[in-house]
Amino acid sequence: MSSATESFSVRHQTIYEVVKTIPAGVVATYGQVAAIVGCGPRLVGYALASLPAGMDVPWQRVINSQGKISTRSDGAADPRQRQALIREGIVFSLKGTVDLKRFGWDGPDWDWFYERGLQPPPRRDS
Repeated sequence: MSSATESFSVRHQTIYEVVKTIPAGVVATYGQVAAIVGCGPRLVGYALASLPAGMDVPWQRVINSQGKISTRSDGAADPRQRQALIREGIVFSLKGTVDLKRFGWDGPDWDWFYERGLQPPPRRDS
């Protein structure tokens, strides 16, 4: 495996590890996950889009910074994501957005960062 491929794989695994820490009933943004991992938000989207089938990662809990479900390549939002979030207690406005102040994730516990030798990013505004 080339070092670029290995790095890519490690980065995806780190993204999946972060997303697994998002509890049911809250959402994170691509940018939040990216800040924790140290990559761009698009890479988070690519990693979640290429998630291997059967891997237990709650991908549905990651949405865009506007509080919306991002569109797929066909231009539509994934109805499975919306339904999964509703089952977890997430409420959507009539415009299809999630109130990030109400349902937004504060990130992993600080211990999670320290156990991995990482510096926690700033917390989101309350």
